[in-house]
Amino acid sequence: MEAKKGALGFKQNTPLERFFNGLVVENPTLVLMIGMCPTLAVTSSAINGLGMGLATTFVLALSNAVIAALRKTIPNTVRIPSFIVVIASFVTLVQLLMQAYLPALNAALGVYIPLIVVNCIIFGRAEAYASKNGIVPAFFDGIGMGIGFTCAITCIGLVREFIGGGTAFDVQILGEGTVVPGAVGSFLSTYQPISIFIQQAGAFFVLAFLITIMNKVKMNLAAKGKDTSKFGEGCCSSAEEAAADKIMADKAKEKEASE
Repeated sequence: MEAKKGALGFKQNTPLERFFNGLVVENPTLVLMIGMCPTLAVTSSAINGLGMGLATTFVLALSNAVIAALRKTIPNTVRIPSFIVVIASFVTLVQLLMQAYLPALNAALGVYIPLIVVNCIIFGRAEAYASKNGIVPAFFDGIGMGIGFTCAITCIGLVREFIGGGTAFDVQILGEGTVVPGAVGSFLSTYQPISIFIQQAGAFFVLAFLITIMNKVKMNLAAKGKDTSKFGEGCCSSAEEAAADKIMADKAKEKEASE
């Protein structure tokens, strides 16, 4: 029997397939459009986006692995509180490390670090994937989703700070004080930053632009005959949806039998 393949042609539930699933096929920001609060709130610079993304990736990967390891032990009736305990433990660890070694970044991200506990990306993967699959695929699922989220919000932050402040990772490229020497630097120093891009509205503009690019890529793949049906399915793949449907059907049968 031929193994089922994911949207990019990789065998389903392998580390490589899980990684590229989160990076491209179900990118949480540009395809699924979940986890919008930190996406819009902390991406005023690339460094903030990168820091938030890596913190989320750390929590996603390790919480997925732990939940997958305990999936047969956690009772179904208390799975959500159990997920919260696991996720909150790793978030606390991340926050303490950032307070100790990256205090400036921790201050910039503020309340959005502890709010990783209730980030719908992490809960979605814990419920839809980690609680139903093995440790290795669950770990790489978290890595893929986390890196996809990190790339997206870092790009948003980079575009916003470059247009809105003339900087890239806090290095002045455009406008007064540019690090570029000579005649080119003199020309770049005449740039006038468009400040709306580092305000709240700018996040929506840049996000919409990047989503448009992602949709264009999807359309080009479809035009070349590639299977794009699994792009943007949501947190559950077709196999996961089938498993969930089976559980619901079994519960319905048990209820009918008891009546």
